[in-house]
Amino acid sequence: MNLQLYLPETIHFLDLTAVILLFVGWFTIGRLTERPPKGRPSVSILMKQYRREWMTEMITREPRIFDSNILASLREGTSFFASACMIATGGILALISNADRLRGIAQGFELAKVDDVQMELKLLVTMFFVVNAFLKFVWSHRLFGYCAIMMGAVPNKPDDPMTYTRAMQAADLNITAARSFNAGLRSVYFALGSLGWLVGSWGLLLATSVVLFVTWRREFHSTSRRVIQRSLRPDGSLAHSSAQGSEPPPPLP
Repeated sequence: MNLQLYLPETIHFLDLTAVILLFVGWFTIGRLTERPPKGRPSVSILMKQYRREWMTEMITREPRIFDSNILASLREGTSFFASACMIATGGILALISNADRLRGIAQGFELAKVDDVQMELKLLVTMFFVVNAFLKFVWSHRLFGYCAIMMGAVPNKPDDPMTYTRAMQAADLNITAARSFNAGLRSVYFALGSLGWLVGSWGLLLATSVVLFVTWRREFHSTSRRVIQRSLRPDGSLAHSSAQGSEPPPPLP
């Protein structure tokens, strides 16, 4: 069976293969990051226990200005990336409406000619990742807001029966917000990688490979990971801490 007969005239089989690998790679690295192999936790997983430890230490910290400053910086980061994604979405829509100029640049790299439909499809793939990143960042920003409210509800008295419970609720909200933020960052990485399609299918394959390698290395083989893991047990828990929290199910990347 010749699959090329079932594809639109503007899309070649190699292009379709490269796009499929792009989405498969994006989904796979997301699942691998949030559900890593046993004995090899990712940076995102390792940071969970530190977030719980943070909320445990907050119980006895007076005043809690330091904690509010940390949370404010986290919210500022999500706000910045959400705003950047909105600007990028507007720019991509502008390019789609006036793809002639960009098509001329792309033809300088490709051996085959690029028509308007091809260029629009390539930009739409990039816009998918940018919009997904925007939604993740907005949700992360909102969850950090919920976390701030929960932190404010933690009693000041360590012997209060609700103190530790509320602190762990705040920690779990913080972990969930961070998970959405990390998913947004991965979408940004793959949005940049999808731009490789503008110079051809081989450019997309190369860009996807680079993004996968960079993401994998940062999560599993970076210097920062080794630093984070110094005071952790092999299972990812702090050696001197008993802080535990509920585990929300990880979302799709």
